[in-house]
Amino acid sequence: MARATLIGFSAVVMWALLALFTAASGAVPPFLLSALTFAIGTMVGLAMRLVAPPAPHAPIPPVVWLIGIAGLFGYHFFYFTALRNAPAVEASLIAYLWPLLIVVGSALLPGERLRWHHVAGAGLGLCGAFLIVTRGGGLSFDPQYAFGYAMAGLCAITWSSYSLLSRRFPSVPTSVVTWFCAATALLSLVCHLLLEQTVWPASASQWLAVLGLGLMPVGAAFYAWDHGVKRGNIQVLGAASYAAPLLSTLVLIAAGAATATLNILLACLLITAGAVLAARSMLFGPKGSAAQEAGA
Repeated sequence: MARATLIGFSAVVMWALLALFTAASGAVPPFLLSALTFAIGTMVGLAMRLVAPPAPHAPIPPVVWLIGIAGLFGYHFFYFTALRNAPAVEASLIAYLWPLLIVVGSALLPGERLRWHHVAGAGLGLCGAFLIVTRGGGLSFDPQYAFGYAMAGLCAITWSSYSLLSRRFPSVPTSVVTWFCAATALLSLVCHLLLEQTVWPASASQWLAVLGLGLMPVGAAFYAWDHGVKRGNIQVLGAASYAAPLLSTLVLIAAGAATATLNILLACLLITAGAVLAARSMLFGPKGSAAQEAGA
């Protein structure tokens, strides 16, 4: 389980590159960028099939197709819509409720037991994400942006639901994510043709950024995440996912696109403490954890 959890967390590390690569991709509109990157993500899955062909498996239930396509496409559709209809800070913070929803929602899964340290760890992570997203400033929820806030909320619900429901189908191979990516690319292209004006990457560096997005944060990350939520510790993965905005900010600092601040240091401490707390059982072993909780 620890190995699968680490593989799942590698998705969080790859998502940290999302902001840097997106900024470097130029003025490509969101749905066109989604179509391009998910098409590349589909190629990642096809390449994986060539290297390690999937073992024979039972037919994929129709509900799995619905969960997978709705999860990948729905998350991005709601996220882009939220950013268009609400301030980015508030919309991003609402959207970042998904790790907390995963931790709390895991209590509904068969064989899972939600403990206080899972919720506390996710709460510390949320506080850290708040510092990162708001840059230490305040929030101003304006009723005129209610539609955008609702879209951000649906974004969080969609991704947390996709992650939790995927765990209910552990026998479905991760290779099926290839077709989820393909469907998402197609649906994103349709949205682009209906809603956006076409703007292609204007230079080789911008095309490389699009390629980087498709290979990692919008490609390999989804395969790693699927493996992690199906076979790893989903409560730990949920709490540790709050590292994504922190790692993203650190990447931007390293690239010279952001500056280090006291808030970032505090966020680092909160998110790290939250991840360690949530992973207490996995890090210290079931016997040690049981003894600690018996005395709690």
